[in-house]
Amino acid sequence: MRSKNRAESNSKRKRRRNSRLLWGAIAVIGVGVLGYALWVAFRPSYGESIPVMADSNHVNEGEDPGPYNSNPPTSGPHYVNEFNAGFYDESDIDSLPEYPEGFLVHNLEHGYVIFWYNCNVLDPQSCTNLKNQIKSVMDKFNSVKLIAFPWESLKVPVVMTSWGKLQEFKEFDEGQAATFVERNRNRSPEPNAP
Repeated sequence: MRSKNRAESNSKRKRRRNSRLLWGAIAVIGVGVLGYALWVAFRPSYGESIPVMADSNHVNEGEDPGPYNSNPPTSGPHYVNEFNAGFYDESDIDSLPEYPEGFLVHNLEHGYVIFWYNCNVLDPQSCTNLKNQIKSVMDKFNSVKLIAFPWESLKVPVVMTSWGKLQEFKEFDEGQAATFVERNRNRSPEPNAP
């Protein structure tokens, strides 16, 4: 009888110990997941901070939406519509409406990151290399909420923007560009918009 009671007691202790270990492991995993989620949500953004313009309202399409407080823009007045994600080449410009920045700022408001590039400051081979490097970074993120757009007023080959952030590149760095995307994409007033 004693050995039966002792066996039952040992069995109960083992079950309690196993239950505590299981719940402890679940708690540790839960705290880890919560900590990671908080770190991702509150990690610092990347790039130069540009003050968000107070007037970030919609303007009539075709109307000049500027001036902006940065070149290229990082916030401000914009059109109701936006451009599709993807890589825009210089040859695409002629088929686009006037004042593309009005559409692109709306993309920024939706959490996009834009690669603004200027091949006029590069020789043809360097331009081809730059475009391939930008496309490589965009491919890493499946081009989700990413646009590359030619912008002739730049004094450097590439400037990346997100809502209120700007990063200039005298020489393109794929690692820094990927970090800019990771840290700044969807940090905007309307991150859940498509």
